[in-house]
Order: sequence, then structure tokens, then C-alpha cells
Amino acid sequence: MTSKAVIYYRVSREKQAQSGLGLEAQAAAVTAFVRQRGLEAVAEYTEVETGTGKKRRTEIFKAIEHAQREGAILLIAKLDRLSRNLHFVSGLLESGVKFTAVDMPEANHLTIQLMAVMAEHEAKAISTRTKEALKAAKARGVRLGSQVPMTEAVRAKGREKVSQGFHEAYKRNYGYIHLMRESGLSLRAIASRLNSEGHRTRTGAEWTAVQVSRVLSKLATQ
Repeated sequence: MTSKAVIYYRVSREKQAQSGLGLEAQAAAVTAFVRQRGLEAVAEYTEVETGTGKKRRTEIFKAIEHAQREGAILLIAKLDRLSRNLHFVSGLLESGVKFTAVDMPEANHLTIQLMAVMAEHEAKAISTRTKEALKAAKARGVRLGSQVPMTEAVRAKGREKVSQGFHEAYKRNYGYIHLMRESGLSLRAIASRLNSEGHRTRTGAEWTAVQVSRVLSKLATQ
């Protein structure tokens, strides 16, 4: 087996990434495994997923490509941190990249495929049960959704909260982005530099020219 390893971490929410919750436990497990097996960690990738970014995993594909270039294994702390999507796991297996889950290092391709099938089945079953429960509740006359009237005042308060959250998320990036813009860099060039330096948007996605423009325009007026 190759002595090189590309490490992939994933946390489910941005707050967990900032506080280290979840990530620290994964890192500890992976570090111990690397030391025990005498592996050389050549790169680390951390995926931060939020409710709006679950389907836009950029770091996992970077990790896979890196592992292919290095002829390394893809190392993760827990198998369920890789993916619960059958098609994704099958595609990874077909890519030829070797990967190992620290919590189940002896698992073979068949084991992993079976686990992915069961996980996907359970996810669909939960979704079906939830829809049926909501349908039954509605049939009984239960009012679903918010009971608070959506007056203009309520909407205005919601917009203010969203705007405040946007400002808090990007106030640290604004100075750097503004400096690059003042130096003559295009919006696309700024987005490219932010991505290459590991910066991510508040949803954990890569920067785009549109996102850079939004930060410049919104924070410049605050």
C-alpha cells in the first residue's frame, strides 16, 4: 500500500468548523491512524457544509484529484463523513482512487457499497415517513408552518436580520477584497485568489465574481 495519504475532513455546519467541534475529533483519529500505519500526510482538505451547500462539495473532488496525482490513498475519519449517496460512492470506487476510513480500515469495496445502499434507503424512508406524517396532520386540520402573520414589519425585521448576518460573515474579508479591487484586480481575479488561498463564502462554497461584487456593494454602504 502507498505510504502517502490525502486527508479529507467534513463538518456539517460552519459553527462546528469555527469552534473545532467534530473537526478536532476527526483530526485526532486520523493523526493516530497515520502514525500507527507509518503514512505520510501530503495534504489536508476540509469541507464545511451548511443547509444551503450540502450538494456543492468542492473539497472532496480536490482531495480525490490530489490523491490521483500523488498516487496516494484518500483518508477519512469516519465512513459516513465521505458520503451517504450511493451514486457518489460508486463513482469514487470506479475512479480508481484508494480510500480508507479510520473507523473501518478493513472495509472492502463491497462493504462500502452495501453501507451506501442502506444509508440511501434509510434517508428515503425518513423522507417518505415525514411527508406522510405531514399529510396526515394536514388532513386532521393541523395548521402547518408559522403561525405568525407575515406583516410588513415582520418581513422588514427578517430582512434586517439577514443583512446583519451578511455583514458579520464578510466584514473580515471586506478590507482584503476592497484592497485587491483598488489595486486593479477584476472581480473574477479576486474570486480566483480567494479560492486559491482557501477562503470560502459563509455557505462553504467557492467565491464567484458575483459574490465578490455583492460583498463590495453591500458592505461599502455600511
